[in-house]
Amino acid sequence: MRKATLVRRLPLLALCGILTVGSAAPPSPNAIAPSAAQTAPSDLDARAEAILAGMSLDQKIAQVIMPDTASFSAADMAQYRFGSYLSGGNSGPGGDERAPPARWLALADANWDAAMAARADGRTPIPTLWAVDALHGHNNIVGATLFPHNIGLGATRDPELVRAIGAATAAEIAVTGIDWTFAPTLAVVRDPRWGRTYESYGERPDVVASMAGAMVEGLQGTPGTPGFLGPDKVIATAKHFLGDGGTGGKDQGNTVASEADLRRIHAAGYIPAIAADVQTVMASFSSVNGVKQHGDKAHLTDFLRGPVGPKGLGFNGLVVGDWNGHGQVPGCSVESCAASFNAGLDIFMVPEAWKALLASTTAQVKSSEISMARLDEAVRRILRVKLAAGVFEKGRPSSRPLAGKVELLASAEHRTLARRAVRESLVLLKNNGNLLPLKPAQRVLVAGDGADNIAMQAGGWTISWQGGGDLTRSDFPRAQSIYDGIAETVRAAGGTAMLSSDGSFTAKPDVAIVVFGEKPYAEFMGDVDTLEFHDDYKSYKTMQRLRAAGVPVVAVFLSGRPMWVNPEINAADAFVAAFLPGGEGGGIADMLFAKPDGGVAHDFRGTLSFTWPNGPMPPKLDTPRDPGTLFPFGYGLRFADHTLVGPLRETAPAGQIISSRIAVLGRTGLPAGWNMSLADAGAPPVPISSNAGQSPSGALVLRGLDRDRQEDARLAIWRGGTMARVAVSAPRLLDMSGPGQALVIDLRVVAKPTGKVTIGVKPVAAGGKASDALLVDATALLSGGVGTWRTVSIPLRCLGSRTALRAVDTPFVIETAGRLSLAMSDIRIAPTTGRTVQCPRKAR
Repeated sequence: MRKATLVRRLPLLALCGILTVGSAAPPSPNAIAPSAAQTAPSDLDARAEAILAGMSLDQKIAQVIMPDTASFSAADMAQYRFGSYLSGGNSGPGGDERAPPARWLALADANWDAAMAARADGRTPIPTLWAVDALHGHNNIVGATLFPHNIGLGATRDPELVRAIGAATAAEIAVTGIDWTFAPTLAVVRDPRWGRTYESYGERPDVVASMAGAMVEGLQGTPGTPGFLGPDKVIATAKHFLGDGGTGGKDQGNTVASEADLRRIHAAGYIPAIAADVQTVMASFSSVNGVKQHGDKAHLTDFLRGPVGPKGLGFNGLVVGDWNGHGQVPGCSVESCAASFNAGLDIFMVPEAWKALLASTTAQVKSSEISMARLDEAVRRILRVKLAAGVFEKGRPSSRPLAGKVELLASAEHRTLARRAVRESLVLLKNNGNLLPLKPAQRVLVAGDGADNIAMQAGGWTISWQGGGDLTRSDFPRAQSIYDGIAETVRAAGGTAMLSSDGSFTAKPDVAIVVFGEKPYAEFMGDVDTLEFHDDYKSYKTMQRLRAAGVPVVAVFLSGRPMWVNPEINAADAFVAAFLPGGEGGGIADMLFAKPDGGVAHDFRGTLSFTWPNGPMPPKLDTPRDPGTLFPFGYGLRFADHTLVGPLRETAPAGQIISSRIAVLGRTGLPAGWNMSLADAGAPPVPISSNAGQSPSGALVLRGLDRDRQEDARLAIWRGGTMARVAVSAPRLLDMSGPGQALVIDLRVVAKPTGKVTIGVKPVAAGGKASDALLVDATALLSGGVGTWRTVSIPLRCLGSRTALRAVDTPFVIETAGRLSLAMSDIRIAPTTGRTVQCPRKAR
């Protein structure tokens, strides 16, 4: 195994934020040339000051407002002249996540034209900036290169590879006329139960630091060189400041740490990112020692911008908020938050409520609740970033050198780079009997639900925010599934490759490769209480059957974090942690197979950037011989190693007991391995693996809804005319016969029911056969309190006998034939609370 690469040495002047750069003429909009960033910093400041002096109050306040493209039109841009705007994970042009690149570029032009149109007041228009979350390539665009997520890149320990990926990503972003990416994530994740773990390079600060500056330079270019922030580069964002990886596995949680540890651990990646002249920093949703970071002046201003040293990082760019994050600051709302702005936020990310925030911020400046000096400070920083990025000179997006060059999207060069990244990111955890590398000229069976599933191998933040869902092969026209990569390699050597999801076969294979893992998720939707992998032991049973038939098994595990998979490791002869490799499945085949002549084609080189757990709870980090550790940080086998793994313990260690409260649908989504479906009477149910979908007839529609966070609730709309049902099923039978328990639901009635509504559960009858649902009339429960969130309970004793409730496979069912609009959040089996349904009287 190899040691982690230490953060590269940087010149003292760079660490102090003092970068001397030469001057250059403004670039031609049609040729790659030095950007405006190549003027000296003092010249940028002078230009920003001159522009600021000619701005009206309305112009200044518009610069600090960032709406989402789903909530405004080009006419709104012409009227309000927003300084910047974003397209969130589900906000493609015209609401179409699958919009082709030309439509993205057309939207860039439309908003540019609106922002730069002559103003009625005669003042000089200011260019706007468009930002997206390009986290593993230009991942919002159908047909773009999809690189491995950061967790895989951390396993490579290869900063130069990361730098090249940043450059390729920037070029593909430039094709669509977009200026800015909210990347890289520099969280040092200390608890992998967090749903954003895969956005991190690792659990140790030196790994994150070694990658941070490289990715920033790949995206922006190298400071002081002619290509810095040129036409083939984009503005980068270091996020999320500060401490978002230390919240105990909870999204938007609280990091408790000393100031010394905040700097040593959680600020480690920001030091090289700032030295690389990262232009923007994004504030974290989370808190530090109980203080929300969107309102934490001590860190957002004093520490982030203070002189370089133990108490400062020397940042001089702009600070942008996260999705309505300012609304979580005490005393604030999404529509009004002077406290966040005064704490050091320069741009409000306000996806929908931008009009109200414009008005309240204007009033706060006029009343001096926000000083004019503070407003000017923020606008000056925004202008300086725009000048550094050269947007005043670059001109209309479609006129820029790389605009519209769709041949750059998933070009041969970029796909080759992505395939190399896949090879370097894989970690070999087990290779008993030195099964790997395989001979390609064999009969190879490929099984598992991840084998031919590009959406699954790409993970979250792919086309849509959560990824997965209804994405199909047609959404990945320039990508390759893992099965396709294996089949290509095997057939080229004269072997045969067979795809069988469940591992069944007629002719016995020489070897089987089983590809399985987590379904895609993003942000808090991926938070879990336990690291135990759940797929109802489907993959485990497949591997057991294959080995019982005398077939050697190679397991390829796709995940956004290290997980407790001891049963699956035991069931495999070789086990590969592939994390989320992206769009180049052929990179997996490169590592599993030898050359046709038997020689090693590519040896494994990836090493764990996260400690691998030996139980459902996270291991204790930096603790030698911790029994909760299965494979230590830095572990990774090579073909020449003769390390025997197993048999491993398959039961949870003592004391690792999960709460008896059963989450059915939490604000972070479904528990791992659970499923939601929509059904009409007489039609098979439609599985819903993301936040949105509809029943076969369209009588029932489901979509994500914001309650406290982005899409942390579901809105179900029954259109009436036929019985339609929402159901949530568990991966294993649940015993719900305990006393005093209820089906507890946080809900908000949007439109009252027009017919009878029933809610309940569905048990399994004797012999494991399906049975009818146990339902209770909840119409009265849903007929009052329209428009407000409230908690209701349905005691389980109302639904059936304890015997019937001892084997439940569907712990939530709601159905009606009438019309109803109902928002739901945090459905659970827990003690009765809130308003309670009246149990029907039993006949005497």
